[in-house]
Amino acid sequence: MVLGARRERTRYRARMTRGADQRVWLERWQVEDLPVLERSNTPEMTVFLGGPESANQIVTRHAKFLRLWETGEARMFRIRSSAAAEPVGSVGYWKKRWRDHDVYETGWSVHTAHQGHGIAARALSDCLQFAADNGDRQQVFAFPRPENAASNSLCRRAGFTLAGEADFEYPKGHPIRVNEWMFELSTLR
Repeated sequence: MVLGARRERTRYRARMTRGADQRVWLERWQVEDLPVLERSNTPEMTVFLGGPESANQIVTRHAKFLRLWETGEARMFRIRSSAAAEPVGSVGYWKKRWRDHDVYETGWSVHTAHQGHGIAARALSDCLQFAADNGDRQQVFAFPRPENAASNSLCRRAGFTLAGEADFEYPKGHPIRVNEWMFELSTLR
């Protein structure tokens, strides 16, 4: 698939997570990945996202992930780990207009049983590298709620800079307050 003038890499690196004999890698989002979203759709996993979505909303989100890859608007990945037979979550980025600039927004989800093992950090790092290698924008933003300590800590560990708080809508039509984290892709190019 061509993005801009460069050809996207189709293979993703496997890397070791800290303190474990476990490899973590990303794979392009596929038709069979609906269960990855279903496993993330629990009250515990969605507490900072407005709660679980309906079955129809999950199917719609899955179709959107597939469609946006084809149109070049987003890159969504399933997260794989050598410690699990099934994907352990998802990570990705999509085009966004923010403060009059064309940027990427990123988001991630690691299933509860696999949290605390460095998987989200490795997956986000690989996702950022993919955006730097294949994308056409200079910055990636993440917007966790201020009370989401784990996601804010992940942003800090991944090298994002906290720009402050901002008003946001998530889900659409629901105003919330978020931390605005920014990552410069030039640091990876």
